[in-house]
Amino acid sequence: MSAPTLIPPEQAAEPAEQGRRAALTPVDYFRGLAILEVVLHHSSGAARRYAEDGSSVLLFFNILNRVLHFAVPGFLFLSAAVLTRSLLARPDYGRYFWRRIVRGAWPYLLWTLLYLVWSAWLGDRPWDDLLKPDKWQLWLGYGKGNYHLYFLLVALESYVLLPLLLPLSRARIRISAALALGLAVQIGIYWANKTWWQLSYPASTVLWYLAPVVLGAAVGGRWSEFQDWWRRRRSKVLLLTAAALALHLPMALDFLDGMQVSPWLYSASTWAYTTPMALVVLGAGYSLWRRGWARWVGLLGGLSLQIYLIHPALLEGLERLSPPERMEGLDGAPALLMFLLMVALSLVLPVVLSRLIARLRLSGVFFGR
Repeated sequence: MSAPTLIPPEQAAEPAEQGRRAALTPVDYFRGLAILEVVLHHSSGAARRYAEDGSSVLLFFNILNRVLHFAVPGFLFLSAAVLTRSLLARPDYGRYFWRRIVRGAWPYLLWTLLYLVWSAWLGDRPWDDLLKPDKWQLWLGYGKGNYHLYFLLVALESYVLLPLLLPLSRARIRISAALALGLAVQIGIYWANKTWWQLSYPASTVLWYLAPVVLGAAVGGRWSEFQDWWRRRRSKVLLLTAAALALHLPMALDFLDGMQVSPWLYSASTWAYTTPMALVVLGAGYSLWRRGWARWVGLLGGLSLQIYLIHPALLEGLERLSPPERMEGLDGAPALLMFLLMVALSLVLPVVLSRLIARLRLSGVFFGR
C-alpha cells in the first residue's frame, strides 16, 4: 500500500514555499484521504449494527458506507502510479522485488498470523484451525485471515504485474485513453471469469482491479503532466464520477439490504465509479498540498499502512465491549455516538501505537519499513 514519496520535479516553488512543503507530498495527501475513507467505510459498516431497521440513521450509514467504497482501487492506482514512475527512472528489478517482499509480503504474512490468533482469542474460530493446512491455503491464498487483509494480497499481485505494464507507460498513453482501456479490459475479465475461469474469490485477486492498475501505470508515465491534465479535465472527470455513482448507489444500497441485484451491472457500475474516483482523490491531494491545507491529512497518509493494519482489531474489540444488543430499543443517538467513537479510536490509537513501535525501532518488524 505504501509507495515511494515523489515530489514532481517540475513544481518550481519559491524556496520558502518549498521548505514548507518539503515534509509532505501529494502522495501523502492522497494516502491520507484514502485512509480516512477506509476508516469511515469500516466504521459505518460496523455502526450499522447499532442502528434500528428502517431508521434515518441506518440510511445515513448505508449511504456513507457505499459512497466510501473506493479505497482499495485508489491505493492500487496510487501504487501503480508511483512505482511505475520509480521503475521508469531506475529500472532496478532486483531492488524493486526485494522491497516488495520486505514491504508487502512480510507484513501480509505477519498480520495474517496476528489476526488469526486475535480471532481465535476472541472465540470467532477454534484454536485448532490454526493447525489445518487447508485453512492456511484459504487464508493466505485469498486474503481471508481477516476481512481487510485481501488488499495486501491484491497489492502483491499488482507488484508482479506492474513491470509487464511498463511498455504501456513508456508509450505515454493518454490518461483518458488509459481510463477507457482499463475499464474495457476489466469488463473483458468479468466475462472471461463468468464464462471460463469461475474463480472462487475473484475480488481477492488483482484481476478484479485491473482498471485502476492500468490507469495508475499510465499516470506514472505522465506524472509530471498530471496537474495540468487535471486542471483541463477535472470537470469532465467529476461529471463522469458523479454519473457513475448515481448509477451505482441504488444498486449498492439494495445489495447492502440483501436484495438481489444484477452481478454484471453491480460490478460494472462499481468499476465505473471507483476508477475515475482515484483521479479525483489524486487531484484533491494535489490541491491540498499546493494550498498547504489540512496538513494533518498528509501526516495520516504517512501512517496509512499502520492505520490500515491496526484499526480493524480496534473495531472488533470495541464491538465486543459494547455489543449492539445492549442498545436495542434506543433511538439513533447511541449509534451515531458509537460511530464517532469508532472513527476516533481507529485514527488515534493506531497513530499512537505506530509512534511507540517506531520509538522501539520495531517498525521494520511489524510494518516492513
